[in-house]
Amino acid sequence: MNILKDKELIPKLVTFKLAKKRLIQAPKPVTLTFSITSACQSLCKTCNIGLVYQKNPSMAKDDLTLEEIEKMFKNIGHVYFFNISGGEPFLRKEIVEIVQLACKHMNPRVIHTPTNALTPKLIEKKTGEILRWMKENGFENVPFTIKPSYDGVGKDHDEVRGVKGNFEKLMETYNLLKNLQKTYPNLKLGLGTVISNYNIDKVKEIVDFAYTLEPDTYINEVAENRTEMWNEKDNITPSAEKYRQAIEYFAEKTRNDMKKKKGISRAMYAFRLVYYDLVVDILKRKTQVIQCYGGITNVHINARGEIWPCCVLGYSKPMGNLRDYNFDFKKVWHSQQAKDVRKFVHEKKCACPLANQSYSNIMLHTPSLFRVLRHTFF
Repeated sequence: MNILKDKELIPKLVTFKLAKKRLIQAPKPVTLTFSITSACQSLCKTCNIGLVYQKNPSMAKDDLTLEEIEKMFKNIGHVYFFNISGGEPFLRKEIVEIVQLACKHMNPRVIHTPTNALTPKLIEKKTGEILRWMKENGFENVPFTIKPSYDGVGKDHDEVRGVKGNFEKLMETYNLLKNLQKTYPNLKLGLGTVISNYNIDKVKEIVDFAYTLEPDTYINEVAENRTEMWNEKDNITPSAEKYRQAIEYFAEKTRNDMKKKKGISRAMYAFRLVYYDLVVDILKRKTQVIQCYGGITNVHINARGEIWPCCVLGYSKPMGNLRDYNFDFKKVWHSQQAKDVRKFVHEKKCACPLANQSYSNIMLHTPSLFRVLRHTFF
């Protein structure tokens, strides 16, 4: 799947630029992130979703029902990237049915989900059911990527994630999913590290161990204060200089890996290198270094149907709730409230290095895209 040559995706870039200049209404986004549950059993130092849920488990009763989710997906229609989020996605008992509905009504080109890896057997079972259904219903060529969270080696991981024995369960989950790949080649297994003040001094150890596992992808992002995570006042984000020093080892590994790749795989590694540099700039300058297309290219829908431009602004800048609009996505997307949120982003009243959004921003920023091409071909 060559994104840089995609006949569906590339023409949309023009409409996104026009929408950014407010010459046309915002087109339908290409990336949908949907938090399918409020539930989470982790107590991460970098995220308070689990803490908030465990203090009030009844909050999950207000999550969208399966019937509401189907209505939402039907109304949204086709999206390119479908990111499942949470809470912990595998705690949603209907996760299999949700993926089925997404495939039927939105026909995504890529499906992705993270996991805290605390329920290895359940994750294996549900993933197997999803992949079997995809194979039997003509979606066997759609990549289904799972990215277990990995924030340290051994007890260090448990300490950051707030659950004793989490690292052992991470390894069990990883091995179970690795075995599933033998049957389902569209299953892509990655690892994701959040670099925070709690693990930044051990990045080399973390990276080296990850490489021994030979994941299909291994990416990192910097810990952020996000309204979604209820951590706005927590001191979790490293300084620009500390992050720059830590990420250099990661970038060196990425450059070495890229030499072994060809085509789109090589380009994706190049995107990461440009992203790492961008994060340093944003942390240092504390402003939008390149224009942000949050609420244009990407959308986040939380577990209760609230539409956000991103998970960072989230609760502080909602665009509207689908339940209030009979699940008419376009009405919310083109509402005055949504336009006001886009104006807030356009005026650079926010700045963050959110990975999901940053990759879209890079594609729409010509100098950054040229840097991607330079890394790819030279």
